[in-house]
Amino acid sequence: MKSLKSTSVSRRQAIRLGLGSVAAAGAVALAGCSDTGSDSAAGASSAPASGTDSTASTQIDKGAFDGLLAAGDVADDATVSSSAWAQHIKDAGTFRLGGVQTSTLFASLDETDNRLRGFDAGLAQLLVRYILGDESKYSFTKVTSDTRESVLQNNQVDAVFATYSITDKRKEVISFAGPYYSTRQGILVLADNTDVNSVDDLAGKTVAAQSGSTGPNILAEYAPTATVQEFTTDEEARTALAQGRVDAYVIDATMQMSSIVKNPGKYRLAGESFGPEDPYGIGMQLDSDGVAFVNAWLKKIEDEGTWAKLWQICIGDRTGIDAVPEPPVIGA
Repeated sequence: MKSLKSTSVSRRQAIRLGLGSVAAAGAVALAGCSDTGSDSAAGASSAPASGTDSTASTQIDKGAFDGLLAAGDVADDATVSSSAWAQHIKDAGTFRLGGVQTSTLFASLDETDNRLRGFDAGLAQLLVRYILGDESKYSFTKVTSDTRESVLQNNQVDAVFATYSITDKRKEVISFAGPYYSTRQGILVLADNTDVNSVDDLAGKTVAAQSGSTGPNILAEYAPTATVQEFTTDEEARTALAQGRVDAYVIDATMQMSSIVKNPGKYRLAGESFGPEDPYGIGMQLDSDGVAFVNAWLKKIEDEGTWAKLWQICIGDRTGIDAVPEPPVIGA
């Protein structure tokens, strides 16, 4: 029952996408990403995006995405019954998924066919298929940075896939499977902005951040004199930037890359990614035995190459990045 349904980036590719500097991530290397990246490569231009001349297609290959999901593994009864969490989902016949619908690279709702596609969305539906034998057997609950913990604590969803950073504070109230991806913070500015080219340039500026994300705390440490304005959603923060109500927007760099891919020539990533490594995990109820089940499944799809194929379809092919990254160590 479908309710909604170490790598590097070339300098030329980065400039075409308006990505500024290049972040070489442990999980993926995306320029200026806050959600991927660790060390930044030197020498990449931080000039504004030159337009829409990227050779990458910004549209996801629906056929390749849907085909990969349809070919996903299905667990046998013994594997499912080894986890009370997984067995409960199988008995219910529906996976209750928490996620988002507006993240271009990670989870975007296509209203023409009511299908949710992207890297997070693909992982989620592959897990649905693994447990229930059909990737469409999920119900969807929209979450924000402020509600991800509560929907798990209130038992409204079975898991949350939402570029969900693993933090010690969050681990006090929920558990995480993974990580399955990694990033750092990225600074998004309008393409014609010449004032902001690094985190140091945020001093004295008005900077948007998403409430409930790791951004506000990281900004407090790395740009203490910036005026931080918090918004509930990524879309609200980007709208404030587009309207000139803020000078920059800081969040995971992979989220910023989504904005650049969706709006060629409108934005650029300013300077290098910054802040601590930001691993993404799959949110689950505290102490759920589903963590071990999902971690075993993640290792399986990584070893079999499904993770890499999904990354290429959802991110690599759309950003001009050819080298598939190594995923982070599960359980780290």
